[in-house]
Amino acid sequence: MYKIIFVNSNTYKSTGDSNDLSSNFVHLARLALAGRQQDVHLHVRRVAKRVRETDPRLSEALMALLREAPTRSSPLRRDAATAMPVDLDSRLQLVRIEEVKALDVEPVFERELCVGLEQLVAERRDKKRLEAAGLDPSRTALFVGRPGVGKSLAARWLARELGVPLLVLDLAAVMSSFLGRTGNNLRFVLDYAKSTPCILLLDELDAIAKRRDDSSEVGELKRLVTVLLQEIDDWPSTGLLIAATNHPDLLDPAVWRRFDVLLEFPMPGPEGAGVAVQRFLGPLAEKRPEWVRILAVVLRGLSYSDIEREILRIRRAFALSEDKGGSRFEAVLLSRASALSHEERAALAAELVASKAASQRRAYELTGISRDTIRKALLADSTRGEMRK
Repeated sequence: MYKIIFVNSNTYKSTGDSNDLSSNFVHLARLALAGRQQDVHLHVRRVAKRVRETDPRLSEALMALLREAPTRSSPLRRDAATAMPVDLDSRLQLVRIEEVKALDVEPVFERELCVGLEQLVAERRDKKRLEAAGLDPSRTALFVGRPGVGKSLAARWLARELGVPLLVLDLAAVMSSFLGRTGNNLRFVLDYAKSTPCILLLDELDAIAKRRDDSSEVGELKRLVTVLLQEIDDWPSTGLLIAATNHPDLLDPAVWRRFDVLLEFPMPGPEGAGVAVQRFLGPLAEKRPEWVRILAVVLRGLSYSDIEREILRIRRAFALSEDKGGSRFEAVLLSRASALSHEERAALAAELVASKAASQRRAYELTGISRDTIRKALLADSTRGEMRK
């Protein structure tokens, strides 16, 4: 049931538009009669913002109604009245729902990125302070970065921290072979996600939001971009829409302006690589602490996903092989050493010998650094250690 508020037209006349009251009322009635509750909330919120300066009491009354308004049962529950959106031809579900209670491994974020993600959480945990300042939490965020740097994992982390479901758009199901159906599928998904507090992840955004000036794209995909822009503009602050892309250069320029927050996911730096190695090694980090330092050097330059893959192979070999993973560990060193500079390989060779992970001869075979150079590096390290004492 909706409460209808009749507003004195003088409130709107003071803004210079005598038709503002009637146009807002007609639009509100249209939304209510169509049963679009989330859009009713969004429209009331916009009116409250518009009259904040001319009629603060009205603005506060509307905001109070929004805070008190009952919401429909979540469509994510079994007894939900809202059906899961599906493609009408293939009957495939258009979204995948994840209830993120825990993560297999805690993500590793660079400091600046961590600050941005934590602010998204803080804005939703402390919405009342934002509302008191006349502000809404960020509605949309765009994650940009190369594959394997943690964009999807960050969305799952946010869902866990906020205690809301994560809805992931299934591009394979959304992209229909029938002309015009893809845009409708996208609307189904976003309308469904608008009806409950959640995080909606549009992964691989570049697949559905390519530049409209690309002559190689068909008209259907260009229309899809227009649909997407309209839906993002109407996204409510009750949910968080996250889009992720590996190819920001392919995105339509108009897409960038639609997002409240832009977060760039960099490749791991030295510190990030070291933390990732420590975390992915798990219990093995205590058994072979020298591997942590060595792998942090040789795996530098890889994405977090690639670092995890290499370390999981080492852990499996450690569990199965008689040499406790030594062969797999050396295979990683051999394959990655060529990507290091001469100084880095020299430091690596010295570390291998000093930690007794390899003999001088084996360190030479793995890094290409002569034993004479290794001995000099070890002597220099020893001398510096004595001087510090």
